Amino acid sequence: MKISIEGLNKVYPNGNHALKDVNLQINNGMFGLLGPNGAGKSSLMRILVTLMEPSSGIIKVNGYDLSRDREAIRSMLGYLPQDFRFFSHLKTYEFLDYAARLAGMKDSKPRKQAVDKLQGRRATPRLTAVEKATLAAAGETTTEISSSQMGFINRIDFLDKLIQLLFVMPEYSPNEEDLKPVNLINYYNLLKSSNSQALATENQLDIARTSRNETLYKPEVGMIDTAKAAKMYVKSLFGARSAQYKQISGLAFRDIKVGIS
Repeated sequence: MKISIEGLNKVYPNGNHALKDVNLQINNGMFGLLGPNGAGKSSLMRILVTLMEPSSGIIKVNGYDLSRDREAIRSMLGYLPQDFRFFSHLKTYEFLDYAARLAGMKDSKPRKQAVDKLQGRRATPRLTAVEKATLAAAGETTTEISSSQMGFINRIDFLDKLIQLLFVMPEYSPNEEDLKPVNLINYYNLLKSSNSQALATENQLDIARTSRNETLYKPEVGMIDTAKAAKMYVKSLFGARSAQYKQISGLAFRDIKVGIS
Protein backbone atom coordinates (compact mmCIF):
# COMPACT_ATOMS: atom_id res chain seq x y z
CA MET A 1 0.00 0.00 0.00
CA LYS A 2 1.24 3.49 -0.84
CA ILE A 3 -0.01 6.70 0.78
CA SER A 4 0.84 10.07 -0.73
CA ILE A 5 0.18 13.29 1.26
CA GLU A 6 0.76 16.73 -0.27
CA GLY A 7 0.20 20.10 1.37
CA LEU A 8 -2.17 18.74 4.01
CA ASN A 9 -3.74 21.24 6.41
CA LYS A 10 -6.30 20.91 9.15
CA VAL A 11 -7.67 23.97 10.93
CA TYR A 12 -10.33 23.43 13.61
CA PRO A 13 -13.22 25.91 14.14
CA ASN A 14 -11.48 27.29 17.25
CA GLY A 15 -8.54 28.34 15.10
CA ASN A 16 -6.20 25.51 16.16
CA HIS A 17 -3.93 24.68 13.19
CA ALA A 18 -3.45 20.96 13.93
CA LEU A 19 -1.76 20.10 10.63
CA LYS A 20 0.24 22.57 8.58
CA ASP A 21 1.60 21.80 5.12
CA VAL A 22 2.22 18.12 5.80
CA ASN A 23 4.00 16.25 2.98
CA LEU A 24 4.62 12.51 3.31
CA GLN A 25 5.27 9.53 1.06
CA ILE A 26 4.48 6.25 2.87
CA ASN A 27 5.33 2.99 1.11
CA ASN A 28 4.78 -0.68 2.01
CA GLY A 29 5.93 -1.71 5.46
CA MET A 30 5.62 -0.28 8.94
CA PHE A 31 5.48 3.48 9.45
CA GLY A 32 5.26 5.06 12.88
CA LEU A 33 4.04 8.52 13.90
CA LEU A 34 5.88 9.95 16.90
CA GLY A 35 5.30 13.32 18.52
CA PRO A 36 4.17 15.08 21.69
CA ASN A 37 0.53 15.59 22.63
CA GLY A 38 -1.12 18.10 20.32
CA ALA A 39 1.31 17.48 17.46
CA GLY A 40 -1.54 16.39 15.17
CA LYS A 41 -1.04 12.61 15.11
CA SER A 42 -4.68 11.78 15.85
CA SER A 43 -5.90 14.42 13.42
CA LEU A 44 -3.79 12.93 10.65
CA MET A 45 -4.99 9.38 11.39
CA ARG A 46 -8.63 10.45 11.49
CA ILE A 47 -8.24 12.12 8.12
CA LEU A 48 -6.47 9.10 6.59
CA VAL A 49 -9.26 6.72 7.65
CA THR A 50 -11.93 9.11 6.27
CA LEU A 51 -13.39 9.97 9.68
CA MET A 52 -12.58 13.67 9.30
CA GLU A 53 -12.31 16.09 6.39
CA PRO A 54 -9.03 17.95 5.83
CA SER A 55 -9.07 21.73 5.43
CA SER A 56 -6.89 21.49 2.33
CA GLY A 57 -4.35 19.27 0.62
CA ILE A 58 -4.23 16.14 -1.51
CA ILE A 59 -4.17 12.58 -0.14
CA LYS A 60 -3.96 9.47 -2.29
CA VAL A 61 -4.13 5.87 -1.05
CA ASN A 62 -3.00 3.33 -3.64
CA GLY A 63 -3.86 5.90 -6.28
CA TYR A 64 -7.35 6.65 -4.91
CA ASP A 65 -8.06 10.29 -4.14
CA LEU A 66 -9.33 10.73 -0.57
CA SER A 67 -11.66 13.54 -1.60
CA ARG A 68 -13.40 11.48 -4.30
CA ASP A 69 -12.87 7.78 -3.58
CA ARG A 70 -13.68 7.51 0.11
CA GLU A 71 -15.65 4.25 -0.19
CA ALA A 72 -12.85 2.54 -2.13
CA ILE A 73 -10.28 3.67 0.43
CA ARG A 74 -12.42 2.52 3.35
CA SER A 75 -12.70 -0.95 1.83
CA MET A 76 -8.92 -1.46 2.04
CA LEU A 77 -8.22 0.09 5.44
CA GLY A 78 -8.11 -1.34 8.92
CA TYR A 79 -8.14 0.92 11.95
CA LEU A 80 -7.59 -0.02 15.61
CA PRO A 81 -8.34 2.95 17.90
CA GLN A 82 -6.67 3.39 21.26
CA ASP A 83 -9.95 2.91 23.11
CA PHE A 84 -12.24 0.17 21.74
CA ARG A 85 -14.55 -0.45 24.72
CA PHE A 86 -17.45 0.20 22.35
CA PHE A 87 -17.37 -3.42 21.16
CA SER A 88 -18.10 -4.77 24.64
CA HIS A 89 -21.59 -3.25 24.38
CA LEU A 90 -22.41 -5.20 21.21
CA LYS A 91 -24.16 -8.56 21.19
CA THR A 92 -22.44 -11.37 19.29
CA TYR A 93 -24.84 -11.09 16.37
CA GLU A 94 -24.41 -7.29 16.23
CA PHE A 95 -20.62 -7.53 16.18
CA LEU A 96 -20.62 -10.18 13.44
CA ASP A 97 -23.03 -8.09 11.39
CA TYR A 98 -20.81 -5.04 11.95
CA ALA A 99 -17.71 -6.98 10.84
CA ALA A 100 -19.55 -8.24 7.74
CA ARG A 101 -20.50 -4.68 6.83
CA LEU A 102 -16.87 -3.62 7.18
CA ALA A 103 -15.93 -6.49 4.87
CA GLY A 104 -18.20 -5.01 2.18
CA MET A 105 -21.30 -7.22 2.54
CA LYS A 106 -23.94 -4.58 1.87
CA ASP A 107 -26.79 -6.92 0.89
CA SER A 108 -28.65 -7.82 4.09
CA LYS A 109 -29.77 -11.33 3.05
CA PRO A 110 -26.36 -12.92 2.31
CA ARG A 111 -24.93 -11.02 5.28
CA LYS A 112 -27.56 -12.56 7.59
CA GLN A 113 -26.86 -16.03 6.17
CA ALA A 114 -23.14 -15.60 6.83
CA VAL A 115 -23.73 -14.38 10.39
CA ASP A 116 -26.18 -17.21 11.11
CA LYS A 117 -23.62 -19.73 9.87
CA LEU A 118 -20.92 -18.30 12.14
CA GLN A 119 -23.32 -18.52 15.07
CA GLY A 120 -23.91 -22.23 14.43
CA ARG A 121 -27.41 -21.91 13.00
CA ARG A 122 -28.54 -24.16 10.17
CA ALA A 123 -27.59 -23.16 6.65
CA THR A 124 -30.85 -24.61 5.36
CA PRO A 125 -34.15 -25.07 7.27
CA ARG A 126 -34.71 -28.47 8.89
CA LEU A 127 -37.43 -30.47 7.14
CA THR A 128 -39.89 -32.72 8.93
CA ALA A 129 -40.37 -36.32 7.84
CA VAL A 130 -43.73 -35.37 6.28
CA GLU A 131 -42.11 -32.60 4.24
CA LYS A 132 -39.36 -34.96 3.10
CA ALA A 133 -41.92 -37.63 2.15
CA THR A 134 -43.95 -35.07 0.17
CA LEU A 135 -40.85 -33.95 -1.72
CA ALA A 136 -39.79 -37.56 -2.34
CA ALA A 137 -43.26 -38.42 -3.70
CA ALA A 138 -42.88 -35.52 -6.11
CA GLY A 139 -39.54 -36.90 -7.28
CA GLU A 140 -37.48 -34.16 -5.63
CA THR A 141 -34.32 -34.90 -3.70
CA THR A 142 -33.99 -33.47 -0.21
CA THR A 143 -30.59 -32.36 1.01
CA GLU A 144 -30.31 -30.48 4.26
CA ILE A 145 -27.05 -28.67 4.95
CA SER A 146 -26.13 -27.94 8.53
CA SER A 147 -23.87 -25.06 9.53
CA SER A 148 -21.17 -27.54 10.54
CA GLN A 149 -21.29 -29.14 7.08
CA MET A 150 -21.03 -25.69 5.47
CA GLY A 151 -18.00 -25.16 7.71
CA PHE A 152 -16.31 -28.24 6.22
CA ILE A 153 -17.13 -27.12 2.68
CA ASN A 154 -15.74 -23.65 3.33
CA ARG A 155 -12.54 -24.98 4.90
CA ILE A 156 -11.89 -27.23 1.92
CA ASP A 157 -12.54 -24.30 -0.41
CA PHE A 158 -10.13 -22.13 1.60
CA LEU A 159 -7.45 -24.82 1.31
CA ASP A 160 -7.92 -24.85 -2.47
CA LYS A 161 -7.46 -21.07 -2.62
CA LEU A 162 -4.38 -21.29 -0.39
CA ILE A 163 -2.79 -23.92 -2.66
CA GLN A 164 -3.47 -21.82 -5.75
CA LEU A 165 -1.80 -18.86 -4.06
CA LEU A 166 1.25 -20.91 -3.02
CA PHE A 167 1.77 -22.07 -6.61
CA VAL A 168 2.35 -18.50 -7.80
CA MET A 169 4.69 -17.61 -4.91
CA PRO A 170 8.28 -18.42 -5.95
CA GLU A 171 9.44 -17.77 -2.38
CA TYR A 172 7.37 -20.69 -1.08
CA SER A 173 9.77 -23.63 -1.11
CA PRO A 174 9.40 -25.69 2.08
CA ASN A 175 11.73 -28.58 2.92
CA GLU A 176 8.93 -30.60 4.50
CA GLU A 177 7.38 -33.00 2.00
CA ASP A 178 3.89 -32.59 3.48
CA LEU A 179 3.94 -28.83 2.87
CA LYS A 180 4.97 -28.95 -0.76
CA PRO A 181 2.18 -27.79 -3.14
CA VAL A 182 1.98 -31.14 -4.95
CA ASN A 183 1.36 -33.01 -1.71
CA LEU A 184 -1.07 -30.33 -0.54
CA ILE A 185 -3.08 -30.97 -3.71
CA ASN A 186 -3.22 -34.70 -2.89
CA TYR A 187 -4.40 -33.84 0.61
CA TYR A 188 -7.03 -31.47 -0.80
CA ASN A 189 -8.34 -34.13 -3.20
CA LEU A 190 -8.58 -36.63 -0.34
CA LEU A 191 -10.53 -34.18 1.81
CA LYS A 192 -12.87 -33.29 -1.03
CA SER A 193 -13.56 -36.95 -1.81
CA SER A 194 -14.16 -37.80 1.86
CA ASN A 195 -16.54 -34.88 2.27
CA SER A 196 -18.51 -35.89 -0.83
CA GLN A 197 -18.88 -39.42 0.57
CA ALA A 198 -20.08 -37.99 3.88
CA LEU A 199 -22.72 -35.89 2.10
CA ALA A 200 -23.94 -38.88 0.06
CA THR A 201 -24.14 -41.06 3.18
CA GLU A 202 -26.02 -38.37 5.08
CA ASN A 203 -28.54 -38.07 2.24
CA GLN A 204 -29.09 -41.86 2.23
CA LEU A 205 -29.64 -41.75 5.98
CA ASP A 206 -32.27 -39.02 5.58
CA ILE A 207 -34.09 -41.11 2.96
CA ALA A 208 -34.04 -44.17 5.24
CA ARG A 209 -35.38 -42.15 8.18
CA THR A 210 -38.15 -40.72 6.05
CA SER A 211 -39.17 -44.22 4.95
CA ARG A 212 -39.06 -45.48 8.55
CA ASN A 213 -41.19 -42.59 9.83
CA GLU A 214 -43.75 -43.12 7.09
CA THR A 215 -44.00 -46.80 8.00
CA LEU A 216 -44.49 -45.92 11.65
CA TYR A 217 -46.65 -42.81 11.59
CA LYS A 218 -48.57 -42.66 8.32
CA PRO A 219 -52.23 -42.01 9.27
CA GLU A 220 -54.55 -45.06 9.33
CA VAL A 221 -52.12 -47.46 7.62
CA GLY A 222 -48.95 -46.84 9.64
CA MET A 223 -47.82 -49.26 12.36
CA ILE A 224 -48.91 -46.99 15.24
CA ASP A 225 -52.48 -46.49 14.01
CA THR A 226 -52.75 -50.16 12.97
CA ALA A 227 -51.64 -51.35 16.44
CA LYS A 228 -54.10 -48.98 18.14
CA ALA A 229 -56.92 -50.24 15.93
CA ALA A 230 -56.02 -53.87 16.79
CA LYS A 231 -56.12 -53.09 20.53
CA MET A 232 -59.53 -51.42 20.19
CA TYR A 233 -60.80 -54.43 18.26
CA VAL A 234 -59.70 -56.84 21.02
CA LYS A 235 -61.27 -54.56 23.63
CA SER A 236 -64.57 -54.36 21.79
CA LEU A 237 -64.58 -58.12 21.07
CA PHE A 238 -63.67 -59.47 24.53
CA GLY A 239 -64.36 -56.51 26.81
CA ALA A 240 -62.14 -54.13 28.78
CA ARG A 241 -61.89 -56.51 31.77
CA SER A 242 -61.26 -59.65 29.79
CA ALA A 243 -58.08 -61.71 30.15
CA GLN A 244 -57.38 -61.29 26.46
CA TYR A 245 -57.46 -57.48 26.63
CA LYS A 246 -55.48 -57.32 29.88
CA GLN A 247 -52.59 -59.07 28.11
CA ILE A 248 -52.24 -56.21 25.64
CA SER A 249 -53.66 -53.22 27.52
CA GLY A 250 -50.23 -52.26 28.87
CA LEU A 251 -48.68 -52.05 25.42
CA ALA A 252 -48.44 -48.35 24.61
CA PHE A 253 -48.33 -47.16 21.00
CA ARG A 254 -47.73 -43.42 21.11
CA ASP A 255 -47.22 -40.94 18.35
CA ILE A 256 -43.84 -39.29 18.41
CA LYS A 257 -43.34 -35.85 16.89
CA VAL A 258 -42.71 -36.56 13.21
CA GLY A 259 -39.86 -34.05 12.91
CA ILE A 260 -37.70 -36.03 15.33
CA SER A 261 -35.62 -38.73 13.64
